[in-house]
Amino acid sequence: MGAGSYQSKVVAITGGTSGIGLALVDAFLAEGASVITCARSGDKLALVQQSRPGLRTVVADVTQPDGRRALINAIDSGFGRLDVFVSNAGQLIERDFAKGNLGEDELAEEFALNLVAPVQLTASVTHRFPQLEAIVLVSSGYALVSPTRSPTYGAAKAGLHGFAEGLRRQLRARRVQVVEVIPPVVDTPATAHRQVAKVPAESVAAATLSALAKRRPLALVGQTRFLPLMLRLAPRKVSEMVAKT
Repeated sequence: MGAGSYQSKVVAITGGTSGIGLALVDAFLAEGASVITCARSGDKLALVQQSRPGLRTVVADVTQPDGRRALINAIDSGFGRLDVFVSNAGQLIERDFAKGNLGEDELAEEFALNLVAPVQLTASVTHRFPQLEAIVLVSSGYALVSPTRSPTYGAAKAGLHGFAEGLRRQLRARRVQVVEVIPPVVDTPATAHRQVAKVPAESVAAATLSALAKRRPLALVGQTRFLPLMLRLAPRKVSEMVAKT
């Protein structure tokens, strides 16, 4: 798509202050969209907004009902419409169940961010904005092969993968496009300590916009382009390889 492809369109992106979220903010702004993003930190939002004067922001913790309402109300009051919703906010937390002593609250908070919030927000935007054109759910290659270092992250993303599949069929009659973004390890501050192959966040954003333009159900990025096929051909070997990343 060329510059201006999203002119007059409103795009909401959760977790847009760094990594994939920020790359998506920049990609949609470059296409002429009116973009609103949210994050927990007002300071980080202000810093991002300084160099992006057209960007609108709202402080919102999407794991909390009040935070989700704040985002939805900010979209409604600021634009009165929403065309593309991008659920990006998430976090991989390394947890070792073999060592035990994992707190229930911490586990609940992780699933609230990585699975519950995307589902709840999707319910809200499909109800509040009937003209919605597309929903983008940022998942992971770990939705297909769970990482050894974080089985909870793999479980949450697998749940999001299943949600995307069923949602796509439900919304087909309304012509709402549902795109699941499945990147490999992305080069962000959160993965700086990982000595593995990584893709730039900008590549994930470009693949997302391409999938939207071509009405593809999946945005497969980097190594994940071959993951579904390889899992069919050599599932055990591929699982062992991916699980180590």
